[in-house]
Amino acid sequence: MIERERVQALNGARVARGRYVLYWMQASQRADFNPALEHAIAHAAELKLPVVVGFGLTDDYPEANARHYSFLLEGLADVKAELAERGIKLVARRGAPDEVALGLSRDAALVVCDRGYLRHQKQWRRHLADVAPVRVEQVEGDVVVPVGVVSQKQEYAARTIRPKLSRELARFLKPLSRATVDRDSRCLRLASDFDPGRPRQVLEGLRVDSAISPVRRLRGGTAEARRHLEEFITSRLAGYGSSRNELADFYVSHLGPYLHFGHVSPVQIALAVNDARAAAADRGAFIEQLVVRRELSINYVHHEPRYDRYAGVPSWARETLAEHARDPRPYRYSHRELVAARTHDPHFNAAMREMVHTGYMHNYMRMYWAKKILEWSRSPEEAFANAVALNDKWFLDGRDPNGYTGVAWAIGGKHDRPWPERPIFGKIRYMSYASTSKKFDCAGYIRRVEQLERD
Repeated sequence: MIERERVQALNGARVARGRYVLYWMQASQRADFNPALEHAIAHAAELKLPVVVGFGLTDDYPEANARHYSFLLEGLADVKAELAERGIKLVARRGAPDEVALGLSRDAALVVCDRGYLRHQKQWRRHLADVAPVRVEQVEGDVVVPVGVVSQKQEYAARTIRPKLSRELARFLKPLSRATVDRDSRCLRLASDFDPGRPRQVLEGLRVDSAISPVRRLRGGTAEARRHLEEFITSRLAGYGSSRNELADFYVSHLGPYLHFGHVSPVQIALAVNDARAAAADRGAFIEQLVVRRELSINYVHHEPRYDRYAGVPSWARETLAEHARDPRPYRYSHRELVAARTHDPHFNAAMREMVHTGYMHNYMRMYWAKKILEWSRSPEEAFANAVALNDKWFLDGRDPNGYTGVAWAIGGKHDRPWPERPIFGKIRYMSYASTSKKFDCAGYIRRVEQLERD
């Protein structure tokens, strides 16, 4: 059963006499462990109607390129196949996601949608709810604890949100049963504009930036997400607590891109980790990242409309950086030089090459990477804009609450505290080449990135 706190009516319209119940899939791009889909199936059973899943593919998703679209389409191929196994039709159409959903809503008795937290995702859902002729219900399935249950305000730090999440975890960290599909919708006469089962051909027909090419290391989809989860639990969960920041060993899950595209449920991941045969400290360290840190990021973008702009960082950070705006910068690098990894710092260069080549970067190096951009930029405003632009363009999971919050933390002190004052950084936390070299096997990290480039 889906917790009532996950479900929200977005308008006051009634359930109509329609041909089907529509689930507009946008953020939760999966057919497995998807509360919005199961909610739609349950409604359809009550109304004695089939379920149709609609998906809108727009060529101009903010900052997206061929790298992102390739990963998305690989996931959508999984969605089509898994829905077909349950007797559910996927209608995939080109166009703005909200307009595609609106078109399909005209023959629907009810529309169910999933929830997104970025400004354009919220706008799409508001538009649909305002214009659709039927009731629209939103189901929140990409967090463990619904954002409104956790907090009604922007949280100050991990230490303030952690106890609030801990109090609610047991209530929301539960398996999701599959509802029975009573009526097969695959025979309905509803045309798609493209075939998600042929992702390469679809990608070739999109008007997107193809200069940022798809990556070979990570492939999209629920099947791949399950494989990475199983591999992580089997091979890298043990020791995660003490080794997750080791640069050369890569004690990471690689699940970030799959969470970003909704190819896997965070609840499903957390349940699997909790059931794993690993030390409590290792399981707890991973849950801290998956639940506390990730949902703190979602809290930030949900409550801060300027989440991707320098103006959104704390006032104390902007004040201290302004006081040091005229400090000499021994090194300055342009956006082009950063992308080309042409700096004096071999650690940064390796991180940048990992990002450009694989769409991924070791979590510790993401922090170091952004700190160095601040150190080498003419102003904190320029640094923030550069970091966001690089984040959005090259990371598979860049256009995401985690990515925006990471930049705001590293450059603007978000969810951090003032530190001892120093040149350029003011009271923003500093990370140095020397200390990173002492703490970690940076030479091993550089060799690993070089190997990734050769693979």
